[in-house]
Amino acid sequence: MKKTALITGASSGIGKELAKIHASQGGDLIIIARSENELLQLQQELQDEYGVQVKVIIKDLTDPGATQDIYNQVQNEDLRVDYLINNAGFGGIGKFHERPWEQDQQMILLNVMALTHLSRLFLPEFVARNSGRILNVSSTASLMPGPMQAVYFATKAFVRSLSNAISQELSDTAVTVTNLMPGATATDFGNTSGMDKTSLFEQTASATEVAQTGYDAMLKGKMDIKAGLSFGQKAMLASLPLTPKKVILKMVEKMQTPEESA
Repeated sequence: MKKTALITGASSGIGKELAKIHASQGGDLIIIARSENELLQLQQELQDEYGVQVKVIIKDLTDPGATQDIYNQVQNEDLRVDYLINNAGFGGIGKFHERPWEQDQQMILLNVMALTHLSRLFLPEFVARNSGRILNVSSTASLMPGPMQAVYFATKAFVRSLSNAISQELSDTAVTVTNLMPGATATDFGNTSGMDKTSLFEQTASATEVAQTGYDAMLKGKMDIKAGLSFGQKAMLASLPLTPKKVILKMVEKMQTPEESA
């Protein structure tokens, strides 16, 4: 039986690659983002190439009512969601007390509230039929505090914690929750967040590679998976438990300070 995946932030980057991967497996899709032209183009591309059904929902997930609207539309059209992929998110650099509050508030609404509410809306159905998978796109940023991206790192830590907790709560069911933690990835994220001007983004993984790793981990029901890490990045993460927190904070701050102002 065909599996339908609902993917947020599907117009570009990791979300778009996840949509392509799922369609290549013969799965139908519900793709969601603000960018209507990009979604409609992706819809046509996937339907033509793979012969799957692709439904487009144009929504700004920073709107507090958007998640309920999405769920209501899915229900009203009698669509079954088998895989919920919470991919939408954004970041932004700068000192917490200097960044525009409106931007950080929107970040929390998207990275935390939208993901949490969509999971809460769809999980009861998954549990009732004892099938379904959730893939939450977190970040290796979830593993440490993030000076110069304090709110972004905090939102991703929330995603990791929430995903792991729900995974345990569902351990007596066939429903799984996977937490995907990419490192620096070649997507629009770098440009929109300003991270493309930092040393952290000097070496990036491909969005296709990260998406495939996450998709495979979701199908296997893994709890956590890291993706797209260089040898140096892997070594740094492995050293975290042994490194004094102040040293970590200074290191992260330096890595995330734009080069022209470093």
